[in-house]
Amino acid sequence: MNNLKLENQNGVLVITINRPSKMNALNAETVGEIRQAIEQLYTDKSVHSAIITGEGEKAFVAGADIAEFTKLDAVQATTLAAQGQAVFASIENSPKPVIAAVNGFALGGGCELAMACHIRLATPNAKFGQPEVNLGLIPGYGGTQRLTQLVGKGRAFELTLTADLIGAEEAYRLGLVNHVVADQTTLLAKAHEILAKIATKAPVAVGYAIKGINAVFAEGDGYATEAKLFGDCFATQDFVEGTSAFVEKRKAAFKGC
Repeated sequence: MNNLKLENQNGVLVITINRPSKMNALNAETVGEIRQAIEQLYTDKSVHSAIITGEGEKAFVAGADIAEFTKLDAVQATTLAAQGQAVFASIENSPKPVIAAVNGFALGGGCELAMACHIRLATPNAKFGQPEVNLGLIPGYGGTQRLTQLVGKGRAFELTLTADLIGAEEAYRLGLVNHVVADQTTLLAKAHEILAKIATKAPVAVGYAIKGINAVFAEGDGYATEAKLFGDCFATQDFVEGTSAFVEKRKAAFKGC
């Protein structure tokens, strides 16, 4: 890949946006490569989770590649947004957990990418924002929806309409970030720590839990979705193993089926 670095680190697929000269900005090629990386997350049985981060210390992803936007008309821009939304939805709906390790700027499409992940970690120098109105635009890769889900309607209005940037501590206070860690080394270590803990749990149940939580924001009855997924767990070997291990007072050996 031209703009991503992929590394399987003991079952964790580390996806690094690698355009440091462009502050890791998302162009069409990079979004396409992210799609391919997430497809690998879905299909590679040796991978149980993923971390998305940015190359260097200045930026996670500093936004979209605006130079590409100047060449689009309204129809092309709508198509671009729909394609980006589909890629980010594949992250959000992954049955394997994905953590955003945010180092530096996460603006525009970068903030949207981080919000598509299940958990967000940040270094103290991280900056979050949806500054699209400064360009006569609005977020197009799901930002208006996910920001509202994560911080509430009033905060989402303020952040989107003012284009204000917020630091890591404010993002944590608002619920946009799960943890603020000391530095970039600690950032990745914390992500691996969380994913290692999740990896000890029943993989099918983890995927069902992700689907159930996402159902809160989907059309339809999230409670009905939860009940169906709860029932589906009873048909898995992991359920038999997990309950047997509990009764027998031993550590469960989940197989992911």
